[in-house]
Amino acid sequence: MDIRGDTRLRPRAGYRQPTSEHASRTRHSRRRERRDYRTRPTVTAVVPTLNEAENLPHVLKKLPNGVNELIIVDGHSTDATVAVAKDLRPDARIVLQDRRGKGNALACGFAAARGDIIVALDADGSTDPEEIPSFIAPLIAGADFVKGSRYMKGGGSADITHVRSLGNRALGVSVNLLFGTHYTDLCYGYNAFWRRCLPQLHVDCDGFEVETVINVRAAKAGLEIVEVPSYERDRIHGLSNLSAWRDGRRVLRAILQERFSRLPGPSDDWVPQWAELSGVFARVSVPASNGVDDSARRDVVGSEPSVARALA
Repeated sequence: MDIRGDTRLRPRAGYRQPTSEHASRTRHSRRRERRDYRTRPTVTAVVPTLNEAENLPHVLKKLPNGVNELIIVDGHSTDATVAVAKDLRPDARIVLQDRRGKGNALACGFAAARGDIIVALDADGSTDPEEIPSFIAPLIAGADFVKGSRYMKGGGSADITHVRSLGNRALGVSVNLLFGTHYTDLCYGYNAFWRRCLPQLHVDCDGFEVETVINVRAAKAGLEIVEVPSYERDRIHGLSNLSAWRDGRRVLRAILQERFSRLPGPSDDWVPQWAELSGVFARVSVPASNGVDDSARRDVVGSEPSVARALA
């Protein structure tokens, strides 16, 4: 099967579409990116972590050479996650999230990213870094947002339970009916997109509902979306923090909120106060006007993650 998959998604006719001015800017941006980045875009991998010291060696060694920047987002780990990451990848940037939850971790990593393309994958070994090229190819071909699907031909899962699968499918049907999409796998967090899409995605939630929020906002913004098959593996070590019932309710609440709210306008109010470990310093971000530029910083002394956490 073509790695671009066979599903292209658009918002339902009559749904709140972007303004003509925004659509014009988006088309112009797409033409510019196809011209400038077709041969070699830069790629940032964002990996949220929480006590994943045992899993990181299995994940980081499989990252393709084409990944130009690696951002490890630490969620207040109490094990040696940060030390292991720096030992395995001295070039990795260690970002400390300012709150808790996967959504906030991804928002911090996205805000810190410098690559043209951002890929989000898990640190527990369930998402395969070797699949990254199949996510990048549709972006180079013209897509704005690429999401993995465990239910497409060539995909699958060794981790999802029957209860979670049933809930995922039910929530996916709800989103497809409410937003006119054709998603086959709503609650899967393996995604890749152009960094310029961040203002439209506006990642401002904290929990596991983040995947649903991102997918819905991508559709509401009129982005060109492609699904590709992906195989989810078992978590290698440790226990998942995901709760099917608790997080399922959060996802449902997020869907209803998105249905009855307008797409947030492009702004930087989603950008969290993330901090980056740099040697013996924790560098605290000062969001710029476009929400993705981390050039303005102030340095604060702190040699351990626990010290940097006190800055929040």
